[in-house]
Amino acid sequence: MQFKHFIDGNFVASINGATFENRDPVDNSLIGTVSEASAADVDAAVKAAKQALSGPWGQMAQQQRIALLNKVADRINQRFEEFLAAECRDTGKPRSIASHIDIPRGAANFKAFSETLANHPTESFKLDTPDGAGALNYGHRSPKGVVAVISPWNLPLLLMTFKVGPALACGNTVVVKPSEETPATATLLGEVMNECGVPAGVYNVVHGFGPQSAGEFLTTHPLINAITFTGETRTGEVIMRAASVGLRNISMECGGKNPALIFADCDLDKAVEGTMRSAFVNCGQVCLGTERVYVERPVYDEFVARLKADVEKLKLGRPEDEEANFGPLVSLEHREKVHSYYKLAVEEGATVVTGGGIPDMGAEMNSGAWIEPTIWTDLADDARVIREEIFGPCCHIRPFDTEEEAIALANDTDYGLCAAVWTENSSRAVRVAEAMEVGLVWVNSWFLRDLRTAFGGAKQSGIGREGGVHGLEFYSELKNVCIKL
Repeated sequence: MQFKHFIDGNFVASINGATFENRDPVDNSLIGTVSEASAADVDAAVKAAKQALSGPWGQMAQQQRIALLNKVADRINQRFEEFLAAECRDTGKPRSIASHIDIPRGAANFKAFSETLANHPTESFKLDTPDGAGALNYGHRSPKGVVAVISPWNLPLLLMTFKVGPALACGNTVVVKPSEETPATATLLGEVMNECGVPAGVYNVVHGFGPQSAGEFLTTHPLINAITFTGETRTGEVIMRAASVGLRNISMECGGKNPALIFADCDLDKAVEGTMRSAFVNCGQVCLGTERVYVERPVYDEFVARLKADVEKLKLGRPEDEEANFGPLVSLEHREKVHSYYKLAVEEGATVVTGGGIPDMGAEMNSGAWIEPTIWTDLADDARVIREEIFGPCCHIRPFDTEEEAIALANDTDYGLCAAVWTENSSRAVRVAEAMEVGLVWVNSWFLRDLRTAFGGAKQSGIGREGGVHGLEFYSELKNVCIKL
């Protein structure tokens, strides 16, 4: 297969002919080649997006634009199996997961944000004036312009459309730079845009890497009006520096080292099941995942034993294996990073409760990016494994004795994306949730998302909020119009 750029409604190879390989994380087999964008390719995409703002897209009525985006959502669902196959090929994740999360949510993002825009009023005020005639003030939203969308590899379609959906709903045009690890669904979406009649230049895709490649060329381009990014914090810092030239708006959801707090009064069945999901779903490659677990001492031993038993029941296998519920990491490079932390944990004094290595997947899959789901205990609070984001299928479990201690441990991090609190005491739930220094808190649940609510992190986990009307604030420019009566 060959994954080309999608620029101005056409699939095109790089001007200089540069490509790189796309490999299947299940067995490291070659999926195909991907065009790597030069500065000239990115320039062409950005200029196409700029031109589209003054063309049919810029002149289109809001309701017509919303109807078109709803059509895009419907078409993704009509081509569900193609998107599912592409996503599973790129990520290696089980079809059972991608078919219930990645593709349905990827399509739903277009409808959800279109509906939010259609039903969100702007402010208006009647002002008294000395002559008695008065003045009318009202808010009017305009698109920001050309939005650079830089999306990650862990939930490629879902997180990309979480940005593209509201950006297009607000009348912007976009240039998407998907992760070099997962080019397929962003490219396939170009076909859908053409099939649905989205004007050329509204949705563009350029492939490549970060420094001295598509990412850098895109974020430093002078015609980019806003940048939205999901990825690691260090990359976010680089993008912030680029965005400061020209004072472009930024929205960033970055890394996390998320805690779960398990109180003795919780429903332990639910807490074990919820933590099992939050630490190990998608092979632990979820920005909202749990890597630090704090358990009140009376239920600590039982919790550790039960989570261990559930982890050891995970079925590793190919995406098409209906019984498989655990896939590989996204790449051999990422496995090297995660495995280095597995070895570091032992060096730092961890007790390995389960896992800790690379599984034997047999001759057909041993070349893939497989790694064991892993649980540790007994690490010091200042251990690197406790402090640094790993982004793999692992967690450390530590006991606590008081609510105050649990809150202090949870907040003792440079990050602040999310937290999960497990308790049947409603007063405690409110106290602890409000004390968490994060952007999202789940009580007795995890990854339960209403797309109308705010999404984003605190501290080094990001800047800004998306979701619902909060996304509209970023993707549109609010002006006040004052009319003297």
